[in-house]
Amino acid sequence: MWQNSSVIDKMYQKLAIQVSLNGLSFATFDTLTNKATKLQNVVLGKFQLTTKIEDLFAEAFQNNPELKAGYDEVVIIHSNNLSTFVPTALFDEEYLGSYLQFNTKVFETDFFAYDELGNYEMNNVYIPYVNLNNYFIDQFGTFDYKHANTILVKKLLDVSKNNEESKMFVHVSDTHFEIVVIQNQKLLLYNTFEYKTPEDFIYYILFTAEQLHLNPESFKLELLGKIAEDDSLYKIAYKYVRNTNLFDVSFMQSNLTDAEKREHFILLHS
Repeated sequence: MWQNSSVIDKMYQKLAIQVSLNGLSFATFDTLTNKATKLQNVVLGKFQLTTKIEDLFAEAFQNNPELKAGYDEVVIIHSNNLSTFVPTALFDEEYLGSYLQFNTKVFETDFFAYDELGNYEMNNVYIPYVNLNNYFIDQFGTFDYKHANTILVKKLLDVSKNNEESKMFVHVSDTHFEIVVIQNQKLLLYNTFEYKTPEDFIYYILFTAEQLHLNPESFKLELLGKIAEDDSLYKIAYKYVRNTNLFDVSFMQSNLTDAEKREHFILLHS
């Protein structure tokens, strides 16, 4: 992480940026109170075959002065489906690419990284956006980076203490969603799915439940991310899974709305 060299120079400000190929969102934090002071979605300009993604991010930086302000700490969060969780007992840093080849196309030129979830004896192996990391080096110097799914799974494990029942969490984005199934702080399943219709959405939920022998009449389904009770996704989930609820974010202390806390759950826990 990039830090000022003197306590006198410290600004007690942190910047977290969540990046994907569709856009970015960012939050600024007061590190004394650990509360978000600014939360913003940024839609990138029109993408063409000749457009460099770095150029679109440069435009975003130009239009959002908060991204160019000074910070004691900068965290970049990579959001993509190029990741997999590996138990520590099976993990070898020399073979990162081999873990990913079972669920994504891997090339010899790919750069691999991993995040440790030490308390849970596993690692998240992933492919970060190297071109974006290079762009951010030019902007910030050094910084910390991690994968969005690392933050999501770790926090859901943290809040699942002393829960003996299997619970399914679904984190919703515009074009895809993650399913995380946890029982008493043990990760039973993680997967990500693309969807276009509410029917796609409920199909993958029910299919996953069937594979884990979870009864739609009894297991608990909690939804977070970009979703609300009046959404078609929520309504179809509620129709087929009896115990469907929005994820309770009351434990998150901030002035944000519950909808903002759920939508930016990953960013706010960076």
